Amino acid sequence: MSNRRYDLPPLDFVRGFEAAARHLSFTKAATELFITQSAVSRQIKALEDHLDTVLFERRHRALRLTEDGQTFYRIALEALDRLQSAVDRMRNSRVPDQLSITTTTGLASLWLIPRLGRFTKANPQIDVRIVANDRALNLDRSLVDIAIRYCQRGMAPADAVPLFGEDILPVCSPQVLNDPATPLRRPEDLKHHTLLHLDYPGMKRTWYDWGTWLTSFGMEDLKPAGTLHFSRYEQLIQAAVSGQGVALGLSPLINEPIRSGLLAAPFDTSVVGPRGYFLIRSTSGASKPQVDDFCRWVMAEAGRDAAGPDRS
Repeated sequence: MSNRRYDLPPLDFVRGFEAAARHLSFTKAATELFITQSAVSRQIKALEDHLDTVLFERRHRALRLTEDGQTFYRIALEALDRLQSAVDRMRNSRVPDQLSITTTTGLASLWLIPRLGRFTKANPQIDVRIVANDRALNLDRSLVDIAIRYCQRGMAPADAVPLFGEDILPVCSPQVLNDPATPLRRPEDLKHHTLLHLDYPGMKRTWYDWGTWLTSFGMEDLKPAGTLHFSRYEQLIQAAVSGQGVALGLSPLINEPIRSGLLAAPFDTSVVGPRGYFLIRSTSGASKPQVDDFCRWVMAEAGRDAAGPDRS
């Protein structure tokens, strides 16, 4: 009987499996890891032998995770994320004012990053790290100081600080709004336009959905000129900015593009959604002065957006 505490496969095998599972391709995994496709294939076979299970269904020019493969992928991803976070923290342990923040990709791209320069200018000694991730990370396990989390109001942790709610309103580029060939003065005019949808696996119908929004205004039978679907919110808004159609914008994320003239809100009509953004501190970050500094700053920034965008 072995006296070893751990009977684990080599880390390289786990890294190779994670890349192959993420891409569902040995070839793409090999390119990412700078090794050959056959080397990845051998790593996966050795890992399967070690675990005594099959991780992939190998089909003609395609891979699919088995049930055991899906389970091991989730475990491997969490373990690798935690290891990487620990390595990053140790490498930067000489930086006393390091600050790590996680939030959704949409909030990071459209709200936080465009205004972050104001914080870094006022606090040049703080080394800010943004972890844009639509998964709700365990802050202490991931060694993250602060989360700005998007969730239903009743689902926020007891110690979470509300930053702002959500107002949902149609937005488009000024060029689309001012095109005389396709007027956009009333919600009924949406029939002349392409509607941009947020659509990802597992998404449930909410106020964030065009069908729900149109139904709330008695227009459930409206047929738009076209539809486009996107899996990420920031892609949806970029499509609206570039004039590809009308999106359901989420205030305050679209406030800055409206203020700058990149987007316009054609109707003085919005719907208050059931979710909001909440500020959460990790246990380890609660005592850090830089966490206090950021929390004060982000709450002040949220206050600036409380009245919503200037649509005039």
